[in-house]
Amino acid sequence: MSALPFSPEDLPLPPLREDLRLSEAAADRSGEPSWVIQDTVVNRFYRIGWLEFECLLRWGQTPRRISEQISKQTALKPDAEQVLDFRRFLEQNQLLRPGPDTVDRLRAQSEGNPWLTWKGWLHHYLFFRIPLVRPQRMLRWLSKYLGWLFHPVTGLLVLALGLLGLVLVAHQWDAFRSAIVESFSAEGIVGFAIAVAFGKALHEMGHALVATRLGLKVAHMGVAFVVLWPMLYTDTGEAWKLRNSRHRLAIASAGILTELSLAGLATLGWAVSEPGALRDGFFYLATTSWVLSIALNASPFMRFDGYFILSDLLDFPNLHERSQRLARVALRRGLLGLDEEWPEPFDAGRRRALIAFAMVTWVYRLVLFAGIAVAVYLLFFKLLGIFLFAVEVSWFILRPIWREMGHWWSRRAGIPMRRKFFVLLFVAALLALLAMPWQTQIHAYGVARAEHQMRVFAPFPALLRDIRGMGAVRAGDALVTLEQPDITERMTRSEAGVRSVNARLTGLMAEPAGLAEEAATRQRLDVQIQEERAARSEIARLNLQAPFDGQWRDVDPNWQAGQWTGTKEALGVLVDPRSWQVDAYIKPDEVHRIEGGAGVRFYPEGHFTPIEGRVIAIGSTRVAQLEHRMLSSRFGGPLATAKQGEALVPTPALFHVLVQLDGPPPALQEVRGHLQIDGARRSLLGEGATQLLAVLRRESGF
Repeated sequence: MSALPFSPEDLPLPPLREDLRLSEAAADRSGEPSWVIQDTVVNRFYRIGWLEFECLLRWGQTPRRISEQISKQTALKPDAEQVLDFRRFLEQNQLLRPGPDTVDRLRAQSEGNPWLTWKGWLHHYLFFRIPLVRPQRMLRWLSKYLGWLFHPVTGLLVLALGLLGLVLVAHQWDAFRSAIVESFSAEGIVGFAIAVAFGKALHEMGHALVATRLGLKVAHMGVAFVVLWPMLYTDTGEAWKLRNSRHRLAIASAGILTELSLAGLATLGWAVSEPGALRDGFFYLATTSWVLSIALNASPFMRFDGYFILSDLLDFPNLHERSQRLARVALRRGLLGLDEEWPEPFDAGRRRALIAFAMVTWVYRLVLFAGIAVAVYLLFFKLLGIFLFAVEVSWFILRPIWREMGHWWSRRAGIPMRRKFFVLLFVAALLALLAMPWQTQIHAYGVARAEHQMRVFAPFPALLRDIRGMGAVRAGDALVTLEQPDITERMTRSEAGVRSVNARLTGLMAEPAGLAEEAATRQRLDVQIQEERAARSEIARLNLQAPFDGQWRDVDPNWQAGQWTGTKEALGVLVDPRSWQVDAYIKPDEVHRIEGGAGVRFYPEGHFTPIEGRVIAIGSTRVAQLEHRMLSSRFGGPLATAKQGEALVPTPALFHVLVQLDGPPPALQEVRGHLQIDGARRSLLGEGATQLLAVLRRESGF
């Protein structure tokens, strides 16, 4: 009879590495003590609890013996399997002393090393780090001479200056907004790139200096590549040594506080500086620092500063992993009815909060990774861009979903039949809703104007003799009377010339040789008559009359008789208030969804009651320039435009839609507003497939 093999619970545990360091950490929220294992080779830190610490005190014995001793000598009651779980954790992180089987084990692990496989190279181009320097000596020197930066007075002063900058920018908001629009150029992209690099360098220096002042060692600093864009990074892993959570929080928040300080000071610099290169530099620093600090670094949904700040505030290590495990179990229990145990015991309120956090994190990452995939596609040449786009979408979006679907499929036998029926019914109903043609609305922006309106200008520079007051006018009424002294003088000379030539003709009749000069004299008479008629015609043009009935308005009350006016300054506007139209602008992919006669609701700016109308014309080509300046973002409008000479060109492309309103807007004045246009019925599923095929067809050309 052969001897039975020994159970793993009765085999001595392999020894730990001699270079590991164990230090006490702060207690967790429940008051349970914790410790940190430092791997000095790679400068990584692993937080362990009371049970793991007691195991380390007795390491080298068998798991069964260790569990028995802990049960007798402490309040803990572990079993041997828990000790084996801790051993597997140490093995996975290579914290045990190498043994005879280490080479085989490391070889097996290296097969899963992302940098040694084609899968790793496919997705790790998104983010990787290269250590460059060991900055400890430099940081100690800087910490010594920059101690004044950490004085409370400095912080209050920077805060006050930043608030002052925001107040001053608020008073110059139109100029600041115009600078934002004008920054979208090749020069602006370079400026933003330099500002991002500079701000990120100060951000990382903030982490490093605070860690150094708290007595920690910054192992190295280097370059991190985010979507192949280089940025500095700082290794502050030793922060886990700190028992005081406020100190860890100070290190985690140092980068954001540094960038916010830079943003505030740069905002003040922009507000007080004159237009030029210096002001442009302040603008790039201010905008990039505000955006990176608030929108990116402060976000707890990625492993940036905001995540570590939130983890320290909650004293909840591995927040993402633990909350997402809870969310997956919640989906399986709630959606499929699977009776799975919760991975960790929490009270109901905290569990719901963690699950909600995980759900928001998933949505945030879905949007972010989809955006990164599109950015990767646009940054590279088409073939490589398509390939990397597919990798991004499949690895970061489809792969986690597929993995969870695989788990659901493996547990399909445990799903109650009733729950299967409801899930299938829900999926079928969802597909039916997506496939059903629905009436859709198309949103657009436009300007309501009178169908018949005319801005009155002087035909050429002239003196103002009389201008009609605002009010109702009839067709043919005089609106403006102008005078041009040069034309009047020319007409006077022409009239005198006509009289003189007529007198000469009369004299020729009495002269014997008059017949010889008569023909030439009559020609001179015709010229004088034509000059007189031309002068009278130009004078008639200076009498500006109403071509239709309407309201005469927008007359400057400061106009006085005898003033000169040019040809580009409107003297007033004649409006027929009985009929109003809207010039609306829509995106190219929405043109095919609009038909002539479609219903429209126009909401004038500042009003909530719509004015009904209908579509009467749809442009067949993109708009070459924006006719209404009030719609341009440069003048506070909702549409982005680029300036080409004197013209404002919409970016991106827009199509013009003409709408006839059933009634006038409030105050009977030209006003911009928002439109809701009834689009053709469409199936969301069919529309999505059509759009996808259109994109594939458009991008398939090389």
